Amino acid sequence: MAAVTEGLVQGLVEGAWALVLCGPVLVASVAATVFVVRRRTLLAPDGGGQRSDQLFWDLFLGSCVALPALLIPTLISPWTGLFLAGAAVAAGIGAYRGTPRYLAKRSRRRDDLARESAHLAARAQHDELMAKWSRYELDPACSIEYPALTDVRLPETSALIKAMRAAEQLRNNPGHGSASGTGNEYPDAVTSLAASLANAERAAGIPAGQGPGSS
Repeated sequence: MAAVTEGLVQGLVEGAWALVLCGPVLVASVAATVFVVRRRTLLAPDGGGQRSDQLFWDLFLGSCVALPALLIPTLISPWTGLFLAGAAVAAGIGAYRGTPRYLAKRSRRRDDLARESAHLAARAQHDELMAKWSRYELDPACSIEYPALTDVRLPETSALIKAMRAAEQLRNNPGHGSASGTGNEYPDAVTSLAASLANAERAAGIPAGQGPGSS
């Protein structure tokens, strides 16, 4: 009786050690393999033969880690192996379902960073354009030399003033118009402002690259 009890206790201890040592390796390898395969499928749905080769190697490498991590505990304790198999299945299902959400979150983060960079660049360009425009408006010599740039009766100058107001509104209120847009409204408005200023200068007879502040 004592020998049976001792054997049972030893089996439980060995199974527990196998669970502790092999469990994390098995779960991580299964989750990583499913994630890599799922991501490859979502990002390159029409990869053809190349994707098949990559899929084979992903599964092969994942199996090289997962199978030993499952078979060794199973040989030591069948119940431990059964428990680990269930944990591996749960990890695979979780990785399969979670991969699209993770990729979508990462894509949103990448888009947010791109928009932030575009907004910073737009603010710098906006400041340059307004500094150039202020010379036409505030510098007496420029006002006399280029009166058309402040004459709102001219269509090009009127369009320039409207573009300035639109860009300034979006600069002060970045969320304006973003409900049905892409979040690039402000950079687009600054681009439109630059084009409107160039058109107004051209209509005023100012050659491209000349005017106040030009080298």
